[in-house]
Amino acid sequence: MTISEATWQFVRQHASHDVGQLALRGSKDASVDLPMALQLIQGRQLAARKLPSWTAIDRLIYPPHLSLEQCSSEQTARYKAKITGALLAKGSNGKSSKLIDLTGGFGVDFSFMAHQFAEAVYVECQPELFSIVQQNLQLLFPPEAADAGAPRISCACTDGVDFLRQLEGHASLIFLAPARRNEHGGRTYSISDCTPDVLPLMDQLLQKADHVLLKLSPMLDWRKAVADVGSQHVEQVHIISVAGECKELLLLLSLHATTEKRLYCVNDDSTEVFTFNDISSSHEGVIATEAHVMPGAFLYEPNASLMKAGVFTELAQRYGVLPLAPNSHLFVSPLSVQAFPGRSFLITDVSTMNKQELKQKILPLKQANISVRNFPLSVPELRRKLKLADGGSHYLFATTLSSGDHVLLVCQKNPTPNS
Repeated sequence: MTISEATWQFVRQHASHDVGQLALRGSKDASVDLPMALQLIQGRQLAARKLPSWTAIDRLIYPPHLSLEQCSSEQTARYKAKITGALLAKGSNGKSSKLIDLTGGFGVDFSFMAHQFAEAVYVECQPELFSIVQQNLQLLFPPEAADAGAPRISCACTDGVDFLRQLEGHASLIFLAPARRNEHGGRTYSISDCTPDVLPLMDQLLQKADHVLLKLSPMLDWRKAVADVGSQHVEQVHIISVAGECKELLLLLSLHATTEKRLYCVNDDSTEVFTFNDISSSHEGVIATEAHVMPGAFLYEPNASLMKAGVFTELAQRYGVLPLAPNSHLFVSPLSVQAFPGRSFLITDVSTMNKQELKQKILPLKQANISVRNFPLSVPELRRKLKLADGGSHYLFATTLSSGDHVLLVCQKNPTPNS
């Protein structure tokens, strides 16, 4: 893909400008490819948030919006590099390590993971996207860096499944991130509905690589995903959240998987690790009574990855907190547990849904940040009923206690929060 110097100059001059306004104004220089320039400016602006280290590299080409929307963030890509780096350190046997990314896409995951390997192969079937990434890789892995130990990079513009079937030799790691959109652009979540469907490929994948890393939709139930691919082959499950939003589900597989299988719940810099054998499939243990839920007690809300994992019994046991109810997914304690992985609050008042109590305890708040957990009303419905504006320093949790009573917990942020 050839981009004129005038176009690059236009991109640099207008890097922070509004793309819509630039499209209306156009360019007085006929040698500027305006549609391409606008694509690059828009891509660079999105990358500034999603891929901050890339914006320092001049002449990187950014694809149309959809490919950028679907690609990993730098934070999650670095995490995958950390996983693969640990694998290679543990399994070093003197052989040259090799990564094959069968669903290369915009190459974000590939570019960060590749640094862990001696050789890395990028595979992508879309010719236009392939051309963009192939040029970008020359900037991300310049030839002179090979002398400093950078990986040998090769690229193949072909279907990933065809590449796998024709693959000779063995890889240290095969990475796949099946596309989660169908031919109509709609989102898909089931493993078998993604492209490619990896389930019929599992035998080939496991035979041709020491490990296989699958990136799946965060909407999937991790237990079902493990069962679908074959639990005997799963070594690790990673649920990754960024800024409180669940982003990715990763499965690490091997033909000869270890018996000690682990679940990693990652939320920014916080990681909780569980072994499969220690994870309960149903709630067990002591439940909080109404006597535990009172002003002066502390309320705990697990982070997004832990919520997704459903390891509520394990959290209660690990941190000495009591679940409010089996399905409320909130915890309470008379103590401030500073290490708890999630948000913590001080309960300042408790109200039932009795009109008189609501008038006395809730309506004077005027505004509050509302969350619902195991409650018959949605946040908008409850906000309309209570006539509360959004925001402020008060946090209102609408939930159900073990007694079945619906309550509103008025809270403030824990004055001794997690470090």
